[in-house]
Amino acid sequence: MSNIVDPLVGQIAARVRTERERRRWTLAQLADASGVSQAMISRIERGESSATAVVLGKLSAAFQLSIASLLALAEGVQDDTEAVAGVRRRAETAEWRDPGTGYRRRQITGPHFPAEVAEIRLPAGAQVPYPAAAFAFIRQIVWVLDGHLTFHDGDTVHELDAGDTIELGEPAERVFANTTDGECRYAVILTRGAQP
Repeated sequence: MSNIVDPLVGQIAARVRTERERRRWTLAQLADASGVSQAMISRIERGESSATAVVLGKLSAAFQLSIASLLALAEGVQDDTEAVAGVRRRAETAEWRDPGTGYRRRQITGPHFPAEVAEIRLPAGAQVPYPAAAFAFIRQIVWVLDGHLTFHDGDTVHELDAGDTIELGEPAERVFANTTDGECRYAVILTRGAQP
């Protein structure tokens, strides 16, 4: 039984709307801040369209949240809930799937752990670009677990194999690409930095 959760589409829709309304932004203001069209944001908020990884990256950057935080909030995990330590079973962990690329993301850590850790599965031939704003106020390491990842860090391209890591510096446009014919699995580890 797959735990790639379709209800997350509705939960993401509600979370995007909540984050926008919490800031008292109109659709036009969020569109300006994110670079995502008003029509697309409206479809996402109504649950009529599933956001791609690229769109989630742009929206989370506009909200100054990591994608992991936005997805955790969408899953109903609240920052003010009591911390729960212990075992988290694989079968109990929701996995989000990008409808555009097949990219899959599973949050490993809970909301009270001081770092966010996510496991990513990037299919053969897929690539996911993110704007520089998606990397503002965070420190991040990418650790390739299986396969090969071609990582574009601004104008620099890094070819990473299983076991390789890259610690990201100042925000830049970045692309995660799998140019091979097999899946690439990697972990993203991030912590929040200073906010304005």
